[in-house]
Amino acid sequence: VQLQACGGGLVQAGGSLKLSCVASGFTLNDHSNGWFRQAPGKEREWVSCYSTFDGLTIYSDSVKGRFTFSRDNAKNTVYLRMSNLEPEDTAVYYCAATSSGYGGSLSLYDYWGQGTQVTVSS
Repeated sequence: VQLQACGGGLVQAGGSLKLSCVASGFTLNDHSNGWFRQAPGKEREWVSCYSTFDGLTIYSDSVKGRFTFSRDNAKNTVYLRMSNLEPEDTAVYYCAATSSGYGGSLSLYDYWGQGTQVTVSS
């Protein structure tokens, strides 16, 4: 069972990136998903959560309107499209999956990706 995230990199403020997270060993369609991030010296925080039960997606206030979650069940992959990036978005981004519930609590998630670094320069 594994989540493999990729797509991070260095981008200038105002730019865009699209993160991908591929699941292996389990079916994403059976799980709700989340994207989280952790900046240096800070706690991991949730960015976006998707409920596989009703298709609802929520975003933290800091990214609402700029980030977009999506999922391709055929590819067993989730994405996070990030636009109008700001230096404050600099962090390691993690994807996660849970078979029980939905929300921004870290403890809710069963599986975690290894993280991908996003750096936004001013």
